[in-house]
Amino acid sequence: MKEIIFDQPGLPLEVLQMKESPIPTPKADEVLIRVTARNINPSDLMFIQGMYGITPRLPSSAGFEASGIIEMGDQEGKVKKGTRVMFTAIGTWREYLCLPASLVIPVPEGMPDEVACQAFVNPMTAFGMLEESGLQEGQWLLITAGASAFGKFAIQMAKQKKIKVAATVRNDAQKAVLEQLGADLVINSETEKIQKVIPEKTDGGVHVIFDAVGGMLGAKALAGLRSNGKMMVFGALALENMPVNSGLLIFKNLSISGFWLSTWIEEMSAEQRMKAFGKVFGFLMQNSSQIDVAGKFDLSEFKAAIEAYGTPGRNGKILLVSE
Repeated sequence: MKEIIFDQPGLPLEVLQMKESPIPTPKADEVLIRVTARNINPSDLMFIQGMYGITPRLPSSAGFEASGIIEMGDQEGKVKKGTRVMFTAIGTWREYLCLPASLVIPVPEGMPDEVACQAFVNPMTAFGMLEESGLQEGQWLLITAGASAFGKFAIQMAKQKKIKVAATVRNDAQKAVLEQLGADLVINSETEKIQKVIPEKTDGGVHVIFDAVGGMLGAKALAGLRSNGKMMVFGALALENMPVNSGLLIFKNLSISGFWLSTWIEEMSAEQRMKAFGKVFGFLMQNSSQIDVAGKFDLSEFKAAIEAYGTPGRNGKILLVSE
């Protein structure tokens, strides 16, 4: 089988290489999956660079999220051959992998691979953060990197709850896209002073921020919070720590907390997890839900896929697919 691996952390285009390896053999409680589609997330590229919360055990494959077809079911018959599944694992950028049967999720009927392969990380994170935010109808949410896959999911989910949404972008062409999804205010962080625009356009500031960027943008966004507001940090796209204004925290009684989907999921009961999956999958299957794909590349074209991922103003996910 083909797999994309790296022997040392570094820039993806410099350290990733394709390798031919034997198809793995599943254990009694495992299934063998033929991987058909994978989406590229920021966490994938940070993992390759050794900058993510999980340290790679080298040599390692890349990728955390994918969908595929069961080639060999587990011995107890919990998941049968031919079942379409979605899953998260360390190292999905390969043609086959084995996972415990308990960790795969059957793909709902009618959900295509291009949706199934991105149906977990971003939409579940958006759902979880909205649940934890405490936001109520009519309150304001600010999403940094609003044109990301997460941002688009969060905008749509928030609007269903009648929450007002502001979002930052770095390209004016992305403004219309987010406004069409329902964003009430879209700000170009490259050309507009968000720390000034946000309080002016949101009646004094937003109630909650979902920050995926950190760095100076995160600091400017923090200034847009109203008193007693909070920032929920779940990413570090800027690859820089956010400088925090202590005076803002003190005098406006602000709070900053982190959110990591893995931890949130682990703290839920099995019943709570299934209920959350049901709500997210229901959202994804709605005709009104918009799920963008900017390009599909064969697994062997991983370098071209990574270059496409880095295209400024990209609107939609980049997928690695296999026949």
